[in-house]
Amino acid sequence: MSLIALLTAFDRRTTAILRLDWYVPMLRRQATSTPAASSLCGQLFRVLVPKGWQSDWAKKKRGPLRRWLRAIGPSWLASPVRRLVQGICLVTFCALFFYTCWPYDARPVNTQAISEGWRYVGFDQAQNLFTWEAAQAEKNGLVQGESLFVVRQPTQPLTGDEDLLLGEFHIAEVTPGEASSTVLALSPNGETTPAMVQLILGGAGEQTFGLYKHDPTAWPAHYADNLAAKEWLPAETFLMIDPLVSLSTAIASRSWVWSLASAAAILLVCVLIPRGFCGYLCPLGTTIDLFDWAVTGRTRRFQVPGDGWWVHIKYYLLITILISAMFGVLISGFFSAIPVITRGLLFLFEPLQTGLGRGWHLIPGFNLGQAVSIGLFFGVLCLGFLRPRFWCKYVCPSGALFSLGNLFRLTERKVETSCIHCNKCVEVCPFDAIKPDFTTRETDCTLCQTCAGVCPTHAIKFVERWNLVELKVENDPPTQETAIGRRGFLSLAIGSTAAVVGGTAVALGTKATGAQLPSELPIVPNDSRTPWLPVRPPGSVPEREFLQMCIRCGECFKACPNNVLQPESFQQGLEGLWTPLVNADWAGCESSCNACGQVCPTGAIRPLPLEEKRFARMGLAIVNEQTCLPFAGKEACDLCVQECTAAGYHAIEYTQVCVELDAQGQPVEGTGYAAPLVLADKCVGCGLCQTRCHVINVKQRHVLAKSAIIIEAGEGREDRLLAGSYRELHHQRTTPLPSTSAPIDQAPTPPPKPSDDDPFGLGQPAAETPPPAEENPFQDESPF
Repeated sequence: MSLIALLTAFDRRTTAILRLDWYVPMLRRQATSTPAASSLCGQLFRVLVPKGWQSDWAKKKRGPLRRWLRAIGPSWLASPVRRLVQGICLVTFCALFFYTCWPYDARPVNTQAISEGWRYVGFDQAQNLFTWEAAQAEKNGLVQGESLFVVRQPTQPLTGDEDLLLGEFHIAEVTPGEASSTVLALSPNGETTPAMVQLILGGAGEQTFGLYKHDPTAWPAHYADNLAAKEWLPAETFLMIDPLVSLSTAIASRSWVWSLASAAAILLVCVLIPRGFCGYLCPLGTTIDLFDWAVTGRTRRFQVPGDGWWVHIKYYLLITILISAMFGVLISGFFSAIPVITRGLLFLFEPLQTGLGRGWHLIPGFNLGQAVSIGLFFGVLCLGFLRPRFWCKYVCPSGALFSLGNLFRLTERKVETSCIHCNKCVEVCPFDAIKPDFTTRETDCTLCQTCAGVCPTHAIKFVERWNLVELKVENDPPTQETAIGRRGFLSLAIGSTAAVVGGTAVALGTKATGAQLPSELPIVPNDSRTPWLPVRPPGSVPEREFLQMCIRCGECFKACPNNVLQPESFQQGLEGLWTPLVNADWAGCESSCNACGQVCPTGAIRPLPLEEKRFARMGLAIVNEQTCLPFAGKEACDLCVQECTAAGYHAIEYTQVCVELDAQGQPVEGTGYAAPLVLADKCVGCGLCQTRCHVINVKQRHVLAKSAIIIEAGEGREDRLLAGSYRELHHQRTTPLPSTSAPIDQAPTPPPKPSDDDPFGLGQPAAETPPPAEENPFQDESPF
């Protein structure tokens, strides 16, 4: 859109300095078949499009291209550039949402060995080559020049121990050896590692090695890599450029939100193209256009006039949102354009995509909060029964913010004296931005240029706002619109007061009935009640700040593999509605995924690299010893241990329970069960253990009513940082502090022996000399 503006600006052929014309003018009879070029777009069209496709202006005969546009619709004929940009933006939004945020085509890297049983032969220092030999090695898959990883083959399966990895090598040569063996020469890929030096100096003995295409000891990253590969444009692009999202979040959280820079950029673009976001980019506006064309435009029974009290709702709603944000309550996600359509598509169409693409049994449950969001989305669309695009004209607070930005516009719509008062521009305007005298309501105009495309006299132009050449007389015919009077002032005062009071009431009411955090509860003696604390995604900021920064857009739900993140309902009242929580009964957080933080537009979930995410604690796994099968003495079960080990966390070990004792008090061999023991310093609360227990023991075998191991959040069980490194925090927590006192069993240090030169030790400082007592000024007066 900015490129189009630059291409059509600075028109030297007219008196205009900035002329933004990209509409298709109505066909008029001209003296010649080709009209005088009126814009750069028109000139390019006549140069690039074949003559046979163009219209004959001398005969006033429409060409094929004009006829096709007319068949699609009047607005396509009038302003095809705007409609094309709208279509591209809607398709882009849907592609980012349904393709980029579709993680289910990610596949883990194959970490199986391509060849095993290799023994180390020697090292050629001159050629920097390691030589290996295998008695029965396959040459297939060993290509000269290819890179591979050499790993020691342990007696047990790989557990991620970095000492197993020897390094990455290039295949230098593959040759046959003696007795049908194969000799392999490898050159290090980079510098020689300490493990290679140790191998050269000490040899390998009877140790064998395996060859791998990929590093089998590396942390899995297939979900993170998949998102990075598909994200040709950030998945949260449209959320980033909705200025109300970032502005309200910054006010509510009292912090800098990174997407403010993107919002500022789009506002600067809208200085040149006033409200260009609403007229060209907003996918919700395009969806409303389609819904009006297909549904609401079929009847006029419920339509209301365009001059009622509702025409300024968007400004009062904007005030309400900003006032609430000042009290630390974020409600912009309920009404901002992009969160509304993102949630609508999420709750309506994401289940269809999952069901058709993966299976209907993988669709998570439905709650009341989702029903409210779907109702809100359809309410926005059905406002079109009142007037076409009613939401965009009168209600959208994001549009109100852009309307205020129009006060700083550089260009605007102008009407020249050739206007014949035909009223066609008023009828076709999608934003009610044209007054009855055919001049412009500047704060509402989006420069969509549809009006210019239907003007029979070509009286409309889009130029710099200070251009006054050949303009028609204002208030002709009379508009009945005057400067604010008593009635207008009274209406403004009442509306503004209601907005301020409403914003304050919403904020106080939401906080009173919202999240109850332990640190904010009053101390009541003998009160054992604990507030409900949801498990949040990894990288979430502290809970209070999280509720102030989460815009409730639903982008993290869409990008989350296996629907680990699900929308909260009313457990925390209105304050927590639609915020993401971890439902570990449904699925666990994949160790190879960091998508939720990557697509969050406000930083409520920090974008963590996998190296950081693997140390970010979401909660702590708690074993219920009353129901856990081994602890209860019912049967052996190690599902949670297997799942935790497979994920690479190794945070659950075995402990022996229910062991029988003989008469001498010794354990009887073969009795007891191996029960799970959670290592709190390793557990990150991913929930994979809970998922496995719930799926197998609850859903399939029906031996438990609920999972015997559950992830719980709260103080000491989770890490919620606004900034800083989770890895460093984990290191500090798990590294013991150096002792500053001598051990108990260590004898005190004896005082130094006097030397011959100082037999009485006068030159040596006393070893354990107590500090002198303070002088008592009343000592001489004491009777004792």
